[in-house]
Amino acid sequence: MLRIIVDSDLCEANAVCVDEAPELFGIDEEGRMVVLRDTPDPDRAADLQRAVKRCPRAALSLAEDPGSK
Repeated sequence: MLRIIVDSDLCEANAVCVDEAPELFGIDEEGRMVVLRDTPDPDRAADLQRAVKRCPRAALSLAEDPGSK
């Protein structure tokens, strides 16, 4: 299973990820990007990869969750 990694130093909360995968990302009351599900279901992989690829600051990446088999 994939895990979402966010570099908060790079993230500007442009909300491109929210547009691509609103069930996985959101913007909080203070205007910061939040991950709603850091280990999304496999059927969301295409949306997730699109969100990572389109992030204007390259603040998102994916890693294999070591706890999943």
